[in-house]
Amino acid sequence: MSDLVNGYINYISNKKLSSNTLDAYTRDIKKFHEFVMSKKENIEEVDVVIVMAYVQNLKKEGKANSSVIRNIVSIRNFYKYLINMGKIDVNPVIQYQSPKIKRRLPAILTVEEVDKLLSMPDCETNKGIRDKCMLEIMYATGIKVTELLNLTIYDVDTKLSYIKCKGLKGKERIIPIGSYGIKWIGKYLKVRSQLNLNNLDFLYFNLQGNKMTRQGFWKIVKHYAEEAQIDKPINSYTIRHSFAVHLLQNGADIKTIQELLGHSDLSTTQIYSGIYKKSKIAEIYKKAHPRA
Repeated sequence: MSDLVNGYINYISNKKLSSNTLDAYTRDIKKFHEFVMSKKENIEEVDVVIVMAYVQNLKKEGKANSSVIRNIVSIRNFYKYLINMGKIDVNPVIQYQSPKIKRRLPAILTVEEVDKLLSMPDCETNKGIRDKCMLEIMYATGIKVTELLNLTIYDVDTKLSYIKCKGLKGKERIIPIGSYGIKWIGKYLKVRSQLNLNNLDFLYFNLQGNKMTRQGFWKIVKHYAEEAQIDKPINSYTIRHSFAVHLLQNGADIKTIQELLGHSDLSTTQIYSGIYKKSKIAEIYKKAHPRA
């Protein structure tokens, strides 16, 4: 069992909860942790798509709405605990309302919004070049924030246009990079030594020359989203979600997207199909209806 899960169970054990409530919350979190591990995901890196996949799994098991809602409350409280502990910066659990369980799909940026977001860094500065490169690689590959921040200079091949990405338990996957990403890696590598104050192998650093944290990257995304005046809820996973949906919109098959995202189970990736279909219906309506 994860140390974080054990820590949370100890934490709620000291709260004034009935034995039945404590048993239910403990059981919920342990089951969710087992599900996350079965997907070969890290409990600290869970995003809304994994949560949605878990809820679907509970429904397939025939769980009642009340049971599903209680599980969501348990998971949401667990991630509130992780935020308070400084382990994560965003609670991945979406809101569910009773008696109907209302599923809010993750926010997806349009291609135009992504272009606007990625155009915000000031590329006359080393920091701006670094930020621009990070955002371009994030959108070019769809990798997770932790995977991005763990990249080293040895994981990048600019000649063959790919990166080696290490996921959970060191599982490696090769992800191609398009011309935009390669262009900005090239520009960034020219100034990287000026940011690498501590002579590290990591590809990206914070302004003190140390490895960047997830919270540090989230602040960068949030800052540029505000500058771009994007009126959507944006978090550290938004670019990854947008990457997947944009691939679907342009004809990529779901199996390829699964491999690029590093999902061990296709059912997790299929969440994006629902998002794509919903956005497609809205797009067709806007184009076809005379008063849309």
